[in-house]
Amino acid sequence: MTRSSVQALQSPLRAQYQLLPQAAWVTDQARTTGPDPSDPFHSRVEPMPGCGAVLPVGMHRAVGGPHDAPTPGDILCAALAACQDTTIRMVANMQGVELEELAVVVTAEVDVRGCLLMNRQVPVGFQSLRCEVTLRAREGTDPTRLAKLQLAAETCCIVLQTLRSPPPVQTRFVMS
Repeated sequence: MTRSSVQALQSPLRAQYQLLPQAAWVTDQARTTGPDPSDPFHSRVEPMPGCGAVLPVGMHRAVGGPHDAPTPGDILCAALAACQDTTIRMVANMQGVELEELAVVVTAEVDVRGCLLMNRQVPVGFQSLRCEVTLRAREGTDPTRLAKLQLAAETCCIVLQTLRSPPPVQTRFVMS
């Protein structure tokens, strides 16, 4: 098997991280850029400051919003779907598995009574997330290779693993 494009790009990175583990630490960031802080239903988020991409953000109708733009929950689902999709593509490339179809659908469910402070027994946050991957590899692909692809893709998906074992989150308010 010839070396994959992912392996060619990752090989020097792996060598660098072996010598300098601190070089493997990266920082991702997103920031809101809402033009009107008095609008309770709309904002914007820039998922990578400086990239030029800005997503509109709306509030879900279940909490009184117009739901006319992706909600934070939709964006969370999109982050998991995107991470799982790209992880599968990269792992398939490294393993020499030719994909003919790939779709990832993430569904999250929440009882909003928690966020509306209506019932203290109802947790604030999603109670379930489901990630469904539809994948078709080239005909004749060894099922063992597909099982290895699935295991590696689940193991290496950063967003999936973060949701399964969440890190501590700190919030700091700067009031002026």
